[in-house]
Amino acid sequence: MGIGYRIFVRPMLRFQDSEKAHSRALKMLRLLSSNIITRPVLSLLYKPRKMLPIECFGETYKHPFGNAAGLDKRAEALRGWDALGLSFIEIGGVTEHEQDGNPKPRMFRASSSKALVNRMGFNNPGSKKVAVTLERHFSSAGSPSVPIWANLGKSKRTELELAPSDYAASMDRLWKFCDVFVINVSSPNTPNLRELQHDDALESIVHACQEINRIHADANKSIRKPLLVKIAPDLTDVQLKAVVQTARGAGCDGIVATNTTIERPSSYPRDEEKVFSQAGGMSGSPLTTRSTSMIHKIYAMTDGEWPIIGVGGITNAEDAWAKIGAGATLIQAYSGFVFEGPSMTKSIVHGLDKKLREHGYPTLKEAVGFSHRDSS
Repeated sequence: MGIGYRIFVRPMLRFQDSEKAHSRALKMLRLLSSNIITRPVLSLLYKPRKMLPIECFGETYKHPFGNAAGLDKRAEALRGWDALGLSFIEIGGVTEHEQDGNPKPRMFRASSSKALVNRMGFNNPGSKKVAVTLERHFSSAGSPSVPIWANLGKSKRTELELAPSDYAASMDRLWKFCDVFVINVSSPNTPNLRELQHDDALESIVHACQEINRIHADANKSIRKPLLVKIAPDLTDVQLKAVVQTARGAGCDGIVATNTTIERPSSYPRDEEKVFSQAGGMSGSPLTTRSTSMIHKIYAMTDGEWPIIGVGGITNAEDAWAKIGAGATLIQAYSGFVFEGPSMTKSIVHGLDKKLREHGYPTLKEAVGFSHRDSS
């Protein structure tokens, strides 16, 4: 089915608006997974047959691969992602206030380079409506069989100094439904958002969210939920070290590396110049090396003691293996699903299983960070 997608479906995408194609694909996934006849077919075709269990944040994930934020902003297709075999599902970005995002067109596809450029601008229905959607899903279909992560962003209309309350309000509304929360301070498409990655601004956001975490955990007589921070790939080494130290010191449980980049490839086909000249964040294969390098640096800075979620340019098992070697415990993809289709989960998990056997690692946990040990 992966070959079929690349031969028949991917060429057709060239003739469709990128955002509309994404919306249609998500709608189709939702419809197919809502039907008791077609849902098992999805699982039969796309669900991995291998199990690569790995513990992270006190929970055992059946394998390391999940979707990145942006694929399902509204939590529309939870059954679908579950049926495709992901080990966790990230929804969002979600902001306190509903917002339309930036003017269209705002998503652009460079097929030969396997890259996307987007300036979506956190378009989403707001955390109140997303909470209603999750409530309805849980009531009608039950909770998914895998953890749900929520990516939290800042509303465009919220001033930077009020950002902590914006993030905290969304976490408050979504806490009962989601298992892990990601503070997104690194999207390049909300004005000045990346300023929140640094020092006191980041610390105040983390503290505000952790207070909500504490209140709910106490009320439910449970433990608090993992809180992560998602960073940009465009940080200098000095900035990266400061962000890592601030986030760890403020109580973040891990880091997502990385978001999209404002940089562009040094070379690309001439017919893709229009795409790469667009303003916005770039994801996909041109980001692979940069994001893997940042994972490697974070792992070294933290002596491998702080969970890293690797994302950026993963389209196959080789990309995934490199990020695990650099120090990622879990991995995610966004653009990869556009260019490789729904079979990517199975191909990556099965490919990682083969890599473990080839390199003699009995468990995935023992492979995490192997490139640091090989180079020492």
